[in-house]
Amino acid sequence: MSDTKILGLSELRAARREMRSLFWAAGFFSIFVNLLMLTGPLFMLQTYDRVLGARSESTLVALFAVVAFLYLIMGIVDWARGRLLTRMGAGFQARLERRVFEAMIKKASTDPQPDDNSTMGHQLRDLDALQRFYASSVFSALFDAPWAPIFLFGMILFHPWLGGLAIFGGGVLILSAVLNQVFTKTSSVKAATAGYKSERYSDQLQNEAETIRSLGMQTHAFEKWSKTRQSAAHQSTRAADMGGSFSAVSKTFRQFLQSAMLGLGAYLVLRGELTPGVMIAASILLSRALAPVEMVVNQWTTVQRAKRGWDDLVTLLSEVREDPKPLELPRPQARLEVQQITVIPPKGTQATLRLVSFSILPGEAVGVIGPSGSGKSTLARSLTGIWPLAGGKIRLNGAQLDQYHPEKLAGYIGYLPQRVSLFEGTIAENIARLSGEFESARVVEAAQRAAAHEMIMRLPRGYNTPVHTIGTQLSGGQIQRIGLARALYGDPVLLVLDEPNSSLDNEGTIALNHAVTAMKEAGNAVLIMAHRPAAIKECDKLLVLEDGMRKAWGPRDQVMSEMLSNVQVIRKTKSIGGVA
Repeated sequence: MSDTKILGLSELRAARREMRSLFWAAGFFSIFVNLLMLTGPLFMLQTYDRVLGARSESTLVALFAVVAFLYLIMGIVDWARGRLLTRMGAGFQARLERRVFEAMIKKASTDPQPDDNSTMGHQLRDLDALQRFYASSVFSALFDAPWAPIFLFGMILFHPWLGGLAIFGGGVLILSAVLNQVFTKTSSVKAATAGYKSERYSDQLQNEAETIRSLGMQTHAFEKWSKTRQSAAHQSTRAADMGGSFSAVSKTFRQFLQSAMLGLGAYLVLRGELTPGVMIAASILLSRALAPVEMVVNQWTTVQRAKRGWDDLVTLLSEVREDPKPLELPRPQARLEVQQITVIPPKGTQATLRLVSFSILPGEAVGVIGPSGSGKSTLARSLTGIWPLAGGKIRLNGAQLDQYHPEKLAGYIGYLPQRVSLFEGTIAENIARLSGEFESARVVEAAQRAAAHEMIMRLPRGYNTPVHTIGTQLSGGQIQRIGLARALYGDPVLLVLDEPNSSLDNEGTIALNHAVTAMKEAGNAVLIMAHRPAAIKECDKLLVLEDGMRKAWGPRDQVMSEMLSNVQVIRKTKSIGGVA
C-alpha cells in the first residue's frame, strides 16, 4: 500500500478499534455457540450407540430434554451475537459517516467533474456496504471459521480416514472461494463502475428533462443511456454468472462430500472400525466444519462489496484530510486582502489566476469584470475557501482563511454561485442553509433584503412550501433571488456574488443593487463578478481580469474611463490603418 493511503487506512482501523468491545463480546459468545453446536453430534452418538442398543425410552427422553435445552441456549446466544454484530456495524457507520460525508462534499467541491471511473458520490453507499457486512451472517461465519480445525481434529479422532476426507473436502471448498475471488474481482469492479456511470447519467437526464423534451432529444438520450445501462447489465450479469458458477460448484460438492462421508463411515462400520453413532456424528461434524466456508462462498458478493467499499473509503480519506479544528476567532471586520494569489483548478495543470492582488475595506463594493475564462469564477471559489491556493495569501481581517473553521467562515462570507440550486426541504430551510432550527425573523429579513419576500409569500404555503412541489415552477430569476437570500442569511461580513444578475429581470436587478447598498451601509463588503454593467452600478472599485491576470485595478470611474480611452485608441489605430 502506498504511503498516501496509510492515513485513510489508519482512520478506518481507528474507527473499527472503537467497536472492539462489541467485537470481543461477539467472539466470546461464539465460543458457546460453537461448543453448543456439538449438541447434535453428541446426541446422535448417544442415540445410536446407547439408546438403541439398550432400548431405553427413559434415556431417550432424558437425552432429548437436555438437547432441547442446549439448543434453546444456543439459539439465545446466537441471537445475542447477531445483535452485537448489528450494533457493531451501526456504530462503525455512525463513527465515520460525518467524516465521510464531509470528505465527499469537500472532494466534490474541488473536483466538480470526476472521471467516469470515479466512485464520487457513492462513498456513503460504501459505508452502508461495510455496515451491512458487519451485520451479515457471512461476518458471523468468520467467528465460526477458527472452530473448523477443532471439528476436523475431532473427526480424525473418530478415524484418520474420516479426517482425511474432511480435510480434502475443506481444501477444495477453500480453493473454490479463492478462485471465486480471483475470477470475479475484475468483473465486479467493472460492473460497479458501469452501474455508477449509468446512474449518474440517468440523474443528469432527469434533471434536464425539460431541455430533452423541448428539443426532441428523447430518442437519442434513451439510446445513449441504454448503452450505458446495457454495459452495466452485461458486466453485472458476467459477475453474477461467475459467482453463481462457483456457488453452484461449492454447493454441489458439499452435498456430495456429505454423502461421501456417510459412505466412508458405513464402509468403516462394515469393517468393524466404527459404530453407527460415530458415522452419523462424523457427518454432522463435517457439516459444522464446512458451513463457514460455504457461507463465504455463497455470499461472496457481500464480501466483495465490503472490500471494495473499504478500499474506496481508504482512498477518499487519504486524499481528503480531516480539517483541523482551528482556534475560535471573533467575528471579523470586512477587511479582505488578496496577496499575489495563484490558483490551479483541481486536476488542472495550468493556473487560471496568476499573481492577483487587491484589497477591500469595510463599506466597499468591488466589481470584477473580464471576458469569459478570465478567472472570475476561480477567484470567487478561492475567496470562499472552496479551491485551495497554489501560491499567495487571502486574509480576512488579518487572518488567513484556513485559520477559520470552514462552517464559521461560510457564515462570515455569503456566496452566490453562478448556478443556484435548491435542496430538498422548505423554502425557509433553503434560505436558512438547511438548518432544522432557525429564527424565522432572520429568514424573513434575508428574503426581504433579496427582494424575495413578496414572491415567496405568493407560493402555495409561503416559506413552508416544499421545494420539490414548486421546483419546476420557479423561474431562474426567482431561484436566484432565493439563492441571494441564502447568501445574505446570517448577516455575512463579505458577500461574494458570481454573475448575480444573469437571470434577474429589472426588478431583481434593482433589488440586488439595494442589497449591495445595504451591505455597504452596514460596514460590510461586497465582491461582484459580472458581465453586465448594471451589476456594478453600486461598486466603488473595479478589478479587471484578463487571461487570469490583473489588467486594471482602481476606482470604478477611473478604470472605466481608462478602458474606454484604450478602446477609442485601438479603434482609431485600426481606422488609420484601414485608410492607409
